[in-house]
Amino acid sequence: MSDNKIIVSGMPASAGVAQGKARIFLPGDSLASFEEGEILVTTLTDPTMVQAMIKAAAIVSDLGGITSHPAILSREMGIPCVVNTKIGTSKIKNGQTILVDGQKGEVYAMD
Repeated sequence: MSDNKIIVSGMPASAGVAQGKARIFLPGDSLASFEEGEILVTTLTDPTMVQAMIKAAAIVSDLGGITSHPAILSREMGIPCVVNTKIGTSKIKNGQTILVDGQKGEVYAMD
């Protein structure tokens, strides 16, 4: 991972590493359009987003702490999660291949 650039960093919320295409997904977005294996990037998840979270390879949020909605659900689902990036939704682009390191709290550009 040292060859790849860190896009954003935040608080590690659920350990693990996942790579995939980023998907900016905000409350009210169509659940049907979220594809299996995408990385969910959002301001903060809420219960209306659970169906998308189930399909996600990892979660990155601008807000939150270790007891926030994305942190708790990602640990329950066993997927990596980084919260409190503050700027994830503005720095990460839709369709960009990223790697999420939930142990370090870092998100890397892979393309």
